[in-house]
Amino acid sequence: MASLSSKPRNFGAYSHYYATPCTRTHQIGALFLVVSTFFLTRLFDQCYSVTPAIDLHRTYSSAVTSDDGVLRWPERGYGSHLSLKMYVYDENEIDGLKELMYGRDGSVKTAACLKGQWGSQVKIHKLLMESKFRTSKKEEADLFFVPAYVKCVRMLGGLSDKEINQTYVKVLSRMPYFRRSGGRDHIFVFPSGAGAHLFRSWSTFINRSIILTPEGDRTDKKDTTAFNTWKDIIIPGNVDDAMTRNGRADVLPLPLSKRKYLANYLGRAQGKAGRLKLIDLSKQYPDKLECPDLQFSGTEKFGRTTYFEHLRNAKFCLAPRGESSWTLRFYESFFVECVPVLLSDHAELPFQNVIDYAQVSIKWPSSRIGAELLDYLASVPDRDIEGMIARGRKIRCLFVYGPDSAPCSAVKGILWELQRKVRHFQQSTETFWLHNGSFVNRELVHFSSWRPPMPLP
Repeated sequence: MASLSSKPRNFGAYSHYYATPCTRTHQIGALFLVVSTFFLTRLFDQCYSVTPAIDLHRTYSSAVTSDDGVLRWPERGYGSHLSLKMYVYDENEIDGLKELMYGRDGSVKTAACLKGQWGSQVKIHKLLMESKFRTSKKEEADLFFVPAYVKCVRMLGGLSDKEINQTYVKVLSRMPYFRRSGGRDHIFVFPSGAGAHLFRSWSTFINRSIILTPEGDRTDKKDTTAFNTWKDIIIPGNVDDAMTRNGRADVLPLPLSKRKYLANYLGRAQGKAGRLKLIDLSKQYPDKLECPDLQFSGTEKFGRTTYFEHLRNAKFCLAPRGESSWTLRFYESFFVECVPVLLSDHAELPFQNVIDYAQVSIKWPSSRIGAELLDYLASVPDRDIEGMIARGRKIRCLFVYGPDSAPCSAVKGILWELQRKVRHFQQSTETFWLHNGSFVNRELVHFSSWRPPMPLP
């Protein structure tokens, strides 16, 4: 056995490596090479990285507007520009549409439907009619808009719940393109807290369609909510036009130093726990929290101007849930420059990919409404309140129902969100296709020959 003290073996051609000793100069050179390699690798990673880390605050602040004030939507998931084509059904085109817009006898006037929470149903329709993205050719449309003012029509007695249901089913059975896609490329607006439940059979007939609604949750009264976060779009509430005119609002904001109250809640109790807590709290702290007894009729009725004059007189506007989770007061607060405090745990908010709501509002647990809430709000420095108001001033244009030609508007935001929903291939349980690319029904009748009324998918 060879001794450990034996001379090193001769490995032929490699034996010369043992002949050169490792000096301090070699060690310093090797260290320099390692350090240089490390820094050069980091430099190339930063320059050529395909998926850099995302700074959320920077993304939010630059996503809505640029230095020139033009709306900028994030390119990831949306595309670099709006390019969709939308077909808007004409009221005379489909039997039954006029009833859904004006009632059984046509007595419901459009002007009456522009007011209140349901006004967005009319505004979106009218603005899409004027949109540059509207097409008159069904065959080239990416999406189809179905106009209906059923919330208003129902409130004004134009149709009963049963009539609304029957009329919707009749309308849908006369739309070949709805049947072709199973409704996936058709858009419906339901502007109130009831959401799509206004159409009682929604879950049977339009459960695959795109629903525009301010309401993201109705599980308090229904077994299931009609809102699906993957296909539907939350839209802003309809703020009174007199308050959304840029620079010409009927009621202007007050400086913080001139506001009488720390916070306010302007609304009825409606027997809701959160609202009742706020009213009781205002009785304990009347100098901090204003909760007037709102009257909607009689000599003490709160008119529009009076309402907004009260709303602007506090630093924070409290927005608890009512019959449903969404609240119009949240959106109104931005136009009197009062920081909204959302007290509705299940509320969904619009345009979440471009608005960082933590920078412009506060969300507080509804289970902790009490003196603790007022103490917290009183602790917020005025400079932070001013900052939130300033940021809210920049994004509130997304809550204004203006044309898509404007640099920033609710309709433009809705179009961006709709662009994410476009499918270039359409199918349904009642749609089939052949080797030559033609679409047929179960009877192998070509799509161009489908005639209403048709069985619904």
